[in-house]
Amino acid sequence: MFGWNKKLNDVMEQLRPDLSRDSLGVGPDFPGVAPNPLMSSEARKRNAELRTGVLALGVLVDWREVNSNPRVVLMFDVDTADGLSFRGIADEALTITELTRLAPGQTLPVRYRPAVMDHYVALARDADPADVQRLSDEIASRRRT
Repeated sequence: MFGWNKKLNDVMEQLRPDLSRDSLGVGPDFPGVAPNPLMSSEARKRNAELRTGVLALGVLVDWREVNSNPRVVLMFDVDTADGLSFRGIADEALTITELTRLAPGQTLPVRYRPAVMDHYVALARDADPADVQRLSDEIASRRRT
């Protein structure tokens, strides 16, 4: 039982090298992509926390299909209201319509957990457009100075 998570992550990296930490552009603190997040209590807890996380903006870098649901791993360059920038990974189930609309460079609202900072983010589908615009303006003004 000890070391099971490490073994599981090693198996995932062997089966899907495109989902390895190096390939996704994250560091060793990233816990890895779960084979099935619905079966992992840790992943369910993380997803619940991300739904109430802090709003940030993510620029879509790339994505990888994980299976045919279509479940995808989205890679974002994330900017926060606090001025923090990091590579964020979102593990999402998208509709075919949403999947066809993905384009690198697209800016989307995401949520993250500042207390954890494990590279996980989630799409902020419920974000108020006014809050997203305010955050976008704040990040843009910080870049100009």
